[in-house]
Amino acid sequence: MTTDDKEKLLYEVMNQHGDYLKRLIYTYVKEIQKTEDLLQEVFIKFYKSLDVFEGRSTIKTYLYRIAVNECQNYLKSWHYKKFEVTERVKNWLKRDSIELDVLRQEQNQSIGQIVNSLPIKYREVIWLHYYVELSIAEMAEVLKCSPNTVKTRLARGRKLAKITIEEGNLEYEY
Repeated sequence: MTTDDKEKLLYEVMNQHGDYLKRLIYTYVKEIQKTEDLLQEVFIKFYKSLDVFEGRSTIKTYLYRIAVNECQNYLKSWHYKKFEVTERVKNWLKRDSIELDVLRQEQNQSIGQIVNSLPIKYREVIWLHYYVELSIAEMAEVLKCSPNTVKTRLARGRKLAKITIEEGNLEYEY
């Protein structure tokens, strides 16, 4: 593949999948600046790996696999673990009172926040299914697990989201 072809494909992929990838990455890292950094890394890795891409999957699936790997690597990193502890301490120190915290949480509840509060294995399948609109088979390929595992995680994620909605007394049919 020539450099011009690679660049054209990269621009096409960036325009077509950039927003979806950004949302996917954000569900993992929950920080806008880090999301943008990881998105850039995903596109760089995609561009560099185009010569070895064999076409056994679609470009979309390949791109999402790179994104998921980048997110998982970041979540395992020392930088993330240090950041997470620091943020928790800062948030704890800023607390006004438990009552105010509870009131704020109740006021800020939304479906997106509920999805983001799910454990990562459920959050990623719900996100890929409803927001990226990948099929079960495509999700299995992206997440490197069986289709049955994807179905199970999707069902459990839906159930957890429904319980969270009911506990929060939100008026939403799921």
